[in-house]
Amino acid sequence: MDLRQLEYFVAVCEELHFTKAADKLGISQPTLSHQIRSLEDEIGMPLFDRIGKRIALTEAGRLLLEYSIQMFRTRKNAIDAIDELRNQQRGTLVIGAIPSDLDYRITQLLIDFHHEFPQIRLTVLTSIEILKQVLDMEVDIGIAILPLPDERIVRIPLSREEYVLVVSVNHELADRSSIELEELRHIRTVMYPKGTLGREIVDDCCRKRGFSLDPIIETTTPFSLIRLVKANIGATIQPLPLILSMNDPDLRAIKIEGGPTRDIGIIYRVDRFLSHAAKTFIKRLQDELQGGNWANR
Repeated sequence: MDLRQLEYFVAVCEELHFTKAADKLGISQPTLSHQIRSLEDEIGMPLFDRIGKRIALTEAGRLLLEYSIQMFRTRKNAIDAIDELRNQQRGTLVIGAIPSDLDYRITQLLIDFHHEFPQIRLTVLTSIEILKQVLDMEVDIGIAILPLPDERIVRIPLSREEYVLVVSVNHELADRSSIELEELRHIRTVMYPKGTLGREIVDDCCRKRGFSLDPIIETTTPFSLIRLVKANIGATIQPLPLILSMNDPDLRAIKIEGGPTRDIGIIYRVDRFLSHAAKTFIKRLQDELQGGNWANR
């Protein structure tokens, strides 16, 4: 059993089709079939049930797949560690961030990080599926709304952010310092579409009080929402640090009593190799959020 055979085996598992797996690997289908048969002969058990033109993993196949994935992860971690030792502060760092507002607020942090590590190729990906990206090792670290505890990931809490009602200075509520959550049902709003992460947090909080929002306009970016608010078309509900970071005199942030909150944190796989650069980025994030500097970005 060698790594090449395991690579072929994993490719077949992913495609569940020998021809498609062979095309993906750039080899012929007979060559792939021969390698899988050799692997099965060595193990002494079939790895796939062949049902006509379809195939499915056997129990032995599922077990081998689990350990193969672990082996490839360990191999990648070893290569990454050796590369960092050889190249010192060179390499790549891929960060996943929840969309729209959080990635906007880490821009200055990215600038500061680049100045310290100019040779690091830095990539920021935004997604509502940060946990999946972390588990699939598509990103090195994620900045996300903290998921439930999971033995596969490390969770580092950063901050709890409250949502506020954001209105124009010309809005009828502009002089209010706070409102009750139930008052939202009577306020004309502009919001993210249903199903988006920020909207779900707000909707879930409202549902618990027996009502739902009915926005007059829905849009996917915070900047368009803020323009609508400043035009006094409606109010919106956003995390307070986002509004503070904008420092816009034409906006007013009104506290929502009993309103929604979100817990922001860093997540990464417990078995993931973290480079010195990644550890430094995590420390910078902790200093920014826990040190109270986030709102000034």
